[in-house]
Amino acid sequence: MSEVVKHIKDITAGVGPVEALTELAELFPGEIVFSTSFGWEDQVISHMIFANKLPIKVFTLETGRLFRETYSVWSSTMDRYKQPIHAYFPNQDLVADMVNKKGPNSFYESVENRKECCGIRKIEPLKRALKGNKVWITGIRADQSINRHDMENVEWDEQNQLVKFHPIFNWTLDEVKAYVKQYNIPYNSLHDQGFPSIGCAPCTRAVAEGEDFRAGRWWWEDQSKKECGLHEIKQH
Repeated sequence: MSEVVKHIKDITAGVGPVEALTELAELFPGEIVFSTSFGWEDQVISHMIFANKLPIKVFTLETGRLFRETYSVWSSTMDRYKQPIHAYFPNQDLVADMVNKKGPNSFYESVENRKECCGIRKIEPLKRALKGNKVWITGIRADQSINRHDMENVEWDEQNQLVKFHPIFNWTLDEVKAYVKQYNIPYNSLHDQGFPSIGCAPCTRAVAEGEDFRAGRWWWEDQSKKECGLHEIKQH
């Protein structure tokens, strides 16, 4: 698959995000999707897709544990652009079995339990959302965490057997905020309360100035690489 990755790198090199997304949408019609969790970066990319009427399916993972502010920006985004955002829910039998056996807050008890919860609420629905597609667009930026510096803007995702493209990978947070302001894009009000990264409500808190971008995610865990498994970090 290195040829596909190289080809995408070639056609997206030196062009802006909208141009790159346009090229990919034409190259992979009906086989390109964008996953949003309604954070700043994802709202920027949603705007690029919707405002330019690009034929890229936008989806989100409805874990059942989202903040009310996330639902608010979800609604505001649909009101603004009049475009669908496809929701993928966890398998209700898997959720019920986990909760019945371990209770509703088992993810606080161990890393294994937390990963089990992420697997059921996020990873399994993601696999359904990505099935049959060839390109997955994300809002990842390089400076979001030390771990993500190991990534590139175009990658082969072995787990899901497709190419991942991060159109604003090299943007700074200030550039993201400026874009949101310039186009008056709806954004999650939790960002104004110290939440740089917004996931499930029980697993996300605000961070103090100077703390790492991911410090607010699974803050009770003592580990350096806190990812849920959606974006596996390649080791070099």
